[in-house]
Amino acid sequence: MSNAEHLRGSAAWLNFPRVNCARWHLNNIVLLGDAAATAHFSVGSGTRLAMESAISLAEKLTEKSDATLDQRLARYEEDRRVEVLRLQNAARNSTEWFEQVAIKAHLEPEQFNYSLVTRSQRVSHESLRARDADYLQSFERWLCRKATHGARDEAVPPMFLPFELGSSKLPNRVACSPMDMYSAVDGVVGEFHFVHLGARALGGAGLIFTEMTCVSPEGRITPGCAGLYNDAQMHAYRRIVDFVHAHSDAVFALQLGHSGAKGSTRLMWEGDNEPLPGGNWPVMSASALPWSERNQVPREMTRADMDRVRDEFVAAAERGIQAGFDLLEMHAAHGYLLSAFISPVTNRRRDEYGGSLENRLRYPLEVMRALRAVWPEERALGVRISATDWVEGGIRIEDSVEIARAFRDAGAQFIDVSAGQVSAEQRPVYGRMFQVPFAERIRLELGMTTLAVGNIYEPDHVNSIVAAGRADICLLARPHLWDPMWTLRAAAQLGYSGVRWPNQYKSGQRQIETLMRRARESTEPI
Repeated sequence: MSNAEHLRGSAAWLNFPRVNCARWHLNNIVLLGDAAATAHFSVGSGTRLAMESAISLAEKLTEKSDATLDQRLARYEEDRRVEVLRLQNAARNSTEWFEQVAIKAHLEPEQFNYSLVTRSQRVSHESLRARDADYLQSFERWLCRKATHGARDEAVPPMFLPFELGSSKLPNRVACSPMDMYSAVDGVVGEFHFVHLGARALGGAGLIFTEMTCVSPEGRITPGCAGLYNDAQMHAYRRIVDFVHAHSDAVFALQLGHSGAKGSTRLMWEGDNEPLPGGNWPVMSASALPWSERNQVPREMTRADMDRVRDEFVAAAERGIQAGFDLLEMHAAHGYLLSAFISPVTNRRRDEYGGSLENRLRYPLEVMRALRAVWPEERALGVRISATDWVEGGIRIEDSVEIARAFRDAGAQFIDVSAGQVSAEQRPVYGRMFQVPFAERIRLELGMTTLAVGNIYEPDHVNSIVAAGRADICLLARPHLWDPMWTLRAAAQLGYSGVRWPNQYKSGQRQIETLMRRARESTEPI
């Protein structure tokens, strides 16, 4: 290939237009193929988009119905638009895989090949099994040997491979994500939290997170948020930790945070991020910028405020040690106090804590170092970040790699990679596993342990993410709300019996494994 040909090819790759028209028809004129929506050629779905759209259009035009032409065309658009978006997202994932192939080059050949064939997220772990069961079984055995340092040679679903975080040994790669329950009284977790967290541990998740537990009364998001700023709160948490350790193999993580400008709001079901109708407490943040026009204007933190809040984090962590938590995560995402320092959208300071990324990180890193100084060395310490603000001029994934690097150098051993919620002006790009590429980028560039979150809800998702090396652990939130036994159910669904069921539930294990086996054999859902 000549240099000119190479340049032309590169330009086509880099400048490929992503088209998705708001409307696909006008009168009797209908757009098809690339005129209506494009899919980058790296995934090979452009022709498929056009052909399937043509088939769908023909079906709508020839079906027996009293609908007008305009109504038929509107139905055609409605039926096709979701699938078109899915294919476009797959094309975007594939494009980004190739554009970032350099950071995947150090993967071992077995994992590199798996990552390549699953790059679009439309080819999943189980669809590979349907295509070539021998290949996938061989790869699973290789992955098991790698995860167990050669101690086991079995074809294990990747989500059920063990993982070490500090001295803690996770039995699998499924984590129950931090989820605020807004059900504490004066910061004290109660019976609801005992049942909620205990049930998810009994349900097989390898890692359980508390909700964001606040380091001071004014650091709460709502009056119903949990705290760890007095001993009564510590003893209440200790009861739950003891139960989880006694009755499951789950590792229990404490997440500590401070609400910042997003504090003093109503319970979620009374109005998300809506200020309290009365009894508001004053809030503070990196800068005097409110979350929205309806929320309080926070005061800009002084150095004295920073000292006090840093010490509150440390005191809460020390209570977390007494409560028996295995891991600690510092919440520096979603526009809460520490996150507000990091993002240029929320940090407009003119002192040494504002301006450059290095300056904006100065205070969150100070808190991280203070936590590392008191948190036991053998227990892993990590941080949750927002990898992108989804806002023009805000944090981007390139910034987040440097943010993760700085936290690693300050003592963080894992990065919980979330995104957004920093600004009410955000414009997220949703989809299945939509935040996983952020976790992958940080993991592969820095060699750090990462936790992925964001619309991960099927066992196939977890298996594909772990197997491809996109993240080490998958955080599931909503799936754990509608199914506390999500992990045990996934094991039965996959025909894997190597998970611990509580003795009290074993008769249920036998039944669901039988039902799932019959479903797999008949291909009929139960």
